[in-house]
Amino acid sequence: MTVDLGLTGKVVIVTGAGGGIGRAIAQGFADAGAKIVINDIGASLGGEGGSASPAQETRAMIEAAGGEAAISTDSVADWDSAQKIVQCAMDNFGRVDVVVNNAGILRDAIFHKMDPSDWRSVVDVHLNGSFYVSRAAAPLFRKQEVGAYVHMTSTSGLIGNVGQANYSAAKLGIAALSKSIALDMKRYNVRSNCIAPFAWSRMTNSIPANSPEEKARVAKLQQMTPETNAPLAVFLASEAARDVTGQIFAARLNELFLFSQPRPLRSAHSDTGWTPELIAERALPAFRSGLIPQEVSGDVFAWDPI
Repeated sequence: MTVDLGLTGKVVIVTGAGGGIGRAIAQGFADAGAKIVINDIGASLGGEGGSASPAQETRAMIEAAGGEAAISTDSVADWDSAQKIVQCAMDNFGRVDVVVNNAGILRDAIFHKMDPSDWRSVVDVHLNGSFYVSRAAAPLFRKQEVGAYVHMTSTSGLIGNVGQANYSAAKLGIAALSKSIALDMKRYNVRSNCIAPFAWSRMTNSIPANSPEEKARVAKLQQMTPETNAPLAVFLASEAARDVTGQIFAARLNELFLFSQPRPLRSAHSDTGWTPELIAERALPAFRSGLIPQEVSGDVFAWDPI
């Protein structure tokens, strides 16, 4: 059976599309017949500098395959700049149908050594950027009574990771942002979903590979190319997923995952209310089997990608 994705002629904004996962997603949408706004400022992994070259390379690839694309080099991390990204789509293609919030930077540090500037920079790009670009497109989606958002979250936020307090907080915030968008814009037939991508890219190539065990792990990770995330992003924005919203998915090589979302696990009741001592005596023993272990993403996804 052939599924009609309904993306031919649609206009898709992909932020951070100058390379890696963003480029793969932009190409995936172009292959499905969509017109692409390639947004990328061409900065380093830490967010420094800027160049139009990465976006131009992505456009050349799309056009070589017969697709259409325009370039925006505006930053997602500024409200006025985000408006220009959406306006780029309007100026070039006359509409916006899909927003993929993928742009990101990394400034890793152990929490007690993290500089406030590194906190602000990462939150500005990931969380604020996702809000700014999504919010800029919202009036258009509302007017046309249809639209789709795909946001990039991370298992660093959903599960946890060491040395990434800024990144983890921003990525978990994006999951909550997506759910709020899904709830607030449901009446306008606008959908919002998240992907926690697994891919070997410049955001993961700093993983050490010194020992034989580390080298073997990196070899496995390198199989998870950015392209393995594109089909999920394209699907979530397509007509085939028209009833899917407010969800969190992951793509890991040939595996797909649907994530749970926080819900109550245990309950305890006291007719006379609670004191700290009574909580220790009665509630904690009742809750203990449900306490979440202190794991990082690698502990939960402990098996090799298949």
